[in-house]
Amino acid sequence: MEMNSAIMEIDMTRLEELLEDYESGDESLLIPLLQAAQKAYGYLPMPALERIAEHLRISISQVYGVVTFYTQFSLTPRGANTIKVCCGTACHVRGGKAILEAFERALGIKACETTEDLKFTLETVACLGTCFLSPVVMVNDKYFGRMTSKKVDAVLKQFD
Repeated sequence: MEMNSAIMEIDMTRLEELLEDYESGDESLLIPLLQAAQKAYGYLPMPALERIAEHLRISISQVYGVVTFYTQFSLTPRGANTIKVCCGTACHVRGGKAILEAFERALGIKACETTEDLKFTLETVACLGTCFLSPVVMVNDKYFGRMTSKKVDAVLKQFD
């Protein structure tokens, strides 16, 4: 997905305000600071990572290593709504792949991508822990059980 330059520009004053609450040079604050920055921006832009590394007095490679290790962090802008399609055994057996493909068609994106309008991010997960509802999809914090490909449009309409 190609982002326009307006989206890629970030307001560093938001990050500077956050940094005031985190002691300079304390690398144990890295994950909470990354979480706060991601909450502020919706993702972790590279200039923010560089400033965080500088503030905590650690290398950018250390920061980048943590960001790329934990799936909670994103280096690209994410949609306002996150769709998680379960691909665990129970969901897979009951048609999870077809449901994922239906979301991909409806949104015009593939798994791990975000729509150009930043409305939706589509992800796959190994398990949502609700096998009794399989196949299941979660949009933000709302579960949709016993999903079918035919229900995809109705689910998406709830988040327009």
